[in-house]
Amino acid sequence: MPSIHPTAIVAPGAEIAASAVIGPYCCVGERVVLEEEVTLISHIVVAGRTRIGRGTRIFPFASIGHEPQDLKYRGEESELIIGRNNTIREHVTMNPGTRGGGMVTRVGDNGLFMVGVHVAHDCQVGDNVIMANNATLAGHVAIEEHAFLGGLSAVHQFVRIGRHAMVGGMSGVEHDVIPYGLVMGDRARLSGLNIRGLQRRGFQREDIQSLRSAYQILFGEKGTLGERVEEIAVLYPEVEPVRHVVDFIRADSSRAICQPKSPNAA
Repeated sequence: MPSIHPTAIVAPGAEIAASAVIGPYCCVGERVVLEEEVTLISHIVVAGRTRIGRGTRIFPFASIGHEPQDLKYRGEESELIIGRNNTIREHVTMNPGTRGGGMVTRVGDNGLFMVGVHVAHDCQVGDNVIMANNATLAGHVAIEEHAFLGGLSAVHQFVRIGRHAMVGGMSGVEHDVIPYGLVMGDRARLSGLNIRGLQRRGFQREDIQSLRSAYQILFGEKGTLGERVEEIAVLYPEVEPVRHVVDFIRADSSRAICQPKSPNAA
């Protein structure tokens, strides 16, 4: 039997795995699924059609699965799916999807969501993502694996953040951030590549150098962005990080690509 504190309220119909732990003063709704080894430490509310994956830990005062903050939401049976081994800290909020966004908000595995993080409706968050204190995602945002979002950063709806990208603290991100990119600023601009992050994760020196060279071509002054994308695709066909950047830019998106600040800009 799961460990359920006497002060917790678990609605009939909730599916609670045998090794789950529900701490003091938690409330768990009737359509919630808690997989093995999920831990709700205390004072947590989990509502709606929410599934939480094995080994995820949630800290006090988090609000998980309540209806989206979207005026178009009309009570549709949307879902929030949270993967395995995540750490969800105090006061985090995560909302389910909507009819206009595919009906599912999805969070991957092994993420760290620090105090006050918000994941809005219809977001798609990959594995090993870190969001620092009070980082916020608007609706329909896509975050690829190993991305890092600094504290107090905010991401505009429909923006994509590529894998291994880094968003500096207090940045407002209005445009798509390429994989391995580093952005910062009140209205974030591309500031180079997340070289330190790539080194820490064991990327080969040759691949990092190829990525540097591709970056210089991609954001140079010769030709159009589309032409430069095709150029680096031809120059580096076997370099996986460069292919990730090419595929990311080629993909459909409603947002422009975040670019470096012009050297002549004030």
